[in-house]
Amino acid sequence: MARICRLSEAIEENVRDGDMLAMEGFTHLIPYAAGHEIIRQGRKELFLIRMTPDLIYDQLIGVGAARGMKFSWGGNPGVGSLHRFRDAVENQWPRPLYIEEHSHAAMANAYEAGAANLPFAMLRGYIGADLAKVNPNIKSITCPFTGEVLAAVPSIRPDVSVIHAQRADRKGNVLIEGIAGVQKEAVLAAKRSIVTVEEIVDELNPSSPNAVVLPAWTITSVVHIPGGAFPSYAHGYYPRSNAFYIAWDKIARDRDSFTAWIKENVLAGKPEDFARHVNRRAVNAV
Repeated sequence: MARICRLSEAIEENVRDGDMLAMEGFTHLIPYAAGHEIIRQGRKELFLIRMTPDLIYDQLIGVGAARGMKFSWGGNPGVGSLHRFRDAVENQWPRPLYIEEHSHAAMANAYEAGAANLPFAMLRGYIGADLAKVNPNIKSITCPFTGEVLAAVPSIRPDVSVIHAQRADRKGNVLIEGIAGVQKEAVLAAKRSIVTVEEIVDELNPSSPNAVVLPAWTITSVVHIPGGAFPSYAHGYYPRSNAFYIAWDKIARDRDSFTAWIKENVLAGKPEDFARHVNRRAVNAV
């Protein structure tokens, strides 16, 4: 059953050196506060998994926490490249980074297969694409019933998955609203899971038809971190900080400016710092 605890405790207990780590959230509810705590605790040799790695994985890669990454698209959304990611691949700084690239469809199906405790996922995909030429984990399989040749990829079974959500109740059940992405599947596929939330309430009371409720027995740790998705948005709580994504391009482009930013905003920071972004920004759905 989920244990409600502090972020430092959740990371210390659940994220270990060498883990396969998934941090999901599609356009919103990206668990930035948890990512910063992972950096503060000095985790190393992580194999990162994320459908759309953006700024938080740029930060983890830039501090040398990652040995590799499985993904389906990487960039600073609406801005350009992830410069720390690119520096690691092109120049091996601060260390070499193994990459395994897939399509969005393959990643989503692989998470779903992992959640179902299956060894691999099948899909109609990669037809006419060249990814299979550079990714040995893209195979083909013949349907025993129709003879159709389908793509096959290994299921995703993270050691630990981390997501952000809007609310949890005091028993540890979690509510996600808005774009759900693969957060549910990432939690169900993982051995351990951490969910940071905007609020802890007495009753969840789902208010929209697309709300997802993760029961407490699927989650290891729940942490109350208001603003924990900033600079991404939390549907119904605060908007996306487009200005931060633009500013990150300049910060991350240079190794020294990146390192200085990490020292000032992450290593010298604390989870409570994220709450100020909720207080000073309009609390409107995006």
